[in-house]
Amino acid sequence: MRAIKPLQIAVFLALLGLILALGVGATALLLGGLPLGDFRGVALLLAAVLLTYLAAFAVYRGFLSAVPLREGEVAEHSRHELAANVNILFYLLLFNSLIRTHFIPVPIVRLIYLALGARLGANTYSAGALLDPPLTRIGSNTIIGHDAVVFAHVIEGCRLELKAVVIGDGVTIGAKAVVMAGVRIGDHAIVSAGAVVTKDTQIGAGEIWGGIPARKLKAAPTLKANELG
Repeated sequence: MRAIKPLQIAVFLALLGLILALGVGATALLLGGLPLGDFRGVALLLAAVLLTYLAAFAVYRGFLSAVPLREGEVAEHSRHELAANVNILFYLLLFNSLIRTHFIPVPIVRLIYLALGARLGANTYSAGALLDPPLTRIGSNTIIGHDAVVFAHVIEGCRLELKAVVIGDGVTIGAKAVVMAGVRIGDHAIVSAGAVVTKDTQIGAGEIWGGIPARKLKAAPTLKANELG
């Protein structure tokens, strides 16, 4: 794994300082003068955590607007590497606790992924983890099962590459499945529980895949002539 450079750490720490200042400042401004009674300390702490995370979403999206994540191999000491590694630090130190928890309801987790830049269609939910939301595009009426993982990065020794994952409408990804970088999944396909879909795999519409590594178990059904009208 490639080491994160001191400059990249410094950029993240500067952004983190801004996030904390915004979160604490907003808490003091909004709640500092209110008579909160015996639970004042608890109320202020909970409000500070909530407002700090809201500030983190805003600062994170602002950073990626200025230094966007791009698909492709990440060259060392490049602007692309700065974006990729600061993104990794945001995930490891701030967002991992939100994405990987089982205490936050799935509908709220959907809102978190949208705030982090994932493109999710209507009625699409994940009970698993989308590790690279800005590079994850999922259509409507798709479900990602419990403890499944979808990620859009490739780490091979010192090599780092980013590849978007694109999932269609009406797709089912089973519990504990793994979907790797560069995968494309067509509409109404099914990935069975525990399957490992290796990088750059193309799954056609309506196909069923399973196994380690995942392979096609059943082709898309063929429409009969009368079904075609």
